[in-house]
Amino acid sequence: MPKINRNLLCLWLSSLLLMACQSSENPLDAIMASQSGPIKNITDNLGQHEVQILLTQIDRDENGIPSFTEHGFQLDDKQYFYPASTAKFPTAVMALQHLHDIQGRLPGINKETPFKILQKSTEDVVLDVDSTQENGATTIAHLIKKVFLVSDNDAYNFLFHFVGRGPINAEMKKRNMGPSQLNHTFGTSIRTATPGPYIFQTDKGGISVETNGDTKLKYRLKGLLKGKGFTDDEGKLTEEPFDFSEKNYFSIRSLNQVLKAVIFPESLPEEERFDLTEDDYEFLRFWMSRNALESEYPNYNDGQHWDSYVKFFMYGDTKDPMPDHIRIYNKVGQAYGTSTDVAYIKDSKNDIEFMLVATVLTNGNGIFNDGKYEYDELGVPFLAELGRQVYQYELKRK
Repeated sequence: MPKINRNLLCLWLSSLLLMACQSSENPLDAIMASQSGPIKNITDNLGQHEVQILLTQIDRDENGIPSFTEHGFQLDDKQYFYPASTAKFPTAVMALQHLHDIQGRLPGINKETPFKILQKSTEDVVLDVDSTQENGATTIAHLIKKVFLVSDNDAYNFLFHFVGRGPINAEMKKRNMGPSQLNHTFGTSIRTATPGPYIFQTDKGGISVETNGDTKLKYRLKGLLKGKGFTDDEGKLTEEPFDFSEKNYFSIRSLNQVLKAVIFPESLPEEERFDLTEDDYEFLRFWMSRNALESEYPNYNDGQHWDSYVKFFMYGDTKDPMPDHIRIYNKVGQAYGTSTDVAYIKDSKNDIEFMLVATVLTNGNGIFNDGKYEYDELGVPFLAELGRQVYQYELKRK
């Protein structure tokens, strides 16, 4: 039996121990203990900000196959936070999947097929042209572009009604996307309240597609009653907690799972993948990763938008141009004092990639719906610095 070199054995065991310690280390613990102003401003009063974070580190083997390591901070699927416009992300995905369902019955319809929308009760035309489209047509593809480029509310509302509340929620459950419930649209526009049918203009004439409906659901979660008061649309104050029990709901994990299903569908079991084509995935990834100024149609070079207009992580607190080698595939949400971002971040120059989902509440006066929230002072600077610190950690880890 060969003699064992004790020094080599000790070195080998030490290496294994070091790797084990490194793999179990949660980088979010050190980041959230940072003395950096934007983070410390939140952690000094952590209880009132309802922070939840999920970081997914990504490593690839010699064949480029990714593996994932998750780290959480205050994750709780039962703790409610208002997801705001992050709800538009799964809705855009479902719209593409719904198109494939329709194609089985009505060939000739795709995401570039022009359509108009009639009012369900009166059959008046709700929408038939879109001035931001090159040829003035309204298409599913163009609505999805507007959702990711500037988080357009009307675009989301029309996609929401196109798929339907019931089918969206059923598909989220079927695909095992985690705790979620999509209940409502955004804004109070009459034309987006109950639209339908959708009339697609094909070579064979107009094809009518009826919209789907379903009742809203309530759910039992912690934190559904928030704050000490709220105002109505006329500014009248009611001094009792604001009830979120009929609002949209997505957990951090469910948002992360939708992101993973779009960026890394091959990492999920087949039954959990969306029914999308490779072209659909490429389309979603492309527009998720575009900056607000990178589109000609629709065009947002109007002085009111900038590169990081809907990119909170890393660059949300600056209007300076973002570097070309860093792409952020994401969807943000911001309303009722809550700022949320769900993102896959890729640095092509340094070969770094990770997924990051986080939410933070900034409502110092405890009054909801009064428009007085500390987004620019606390919320977005926190998410931007969080993104930068995770990026720096990954840069060193590489």
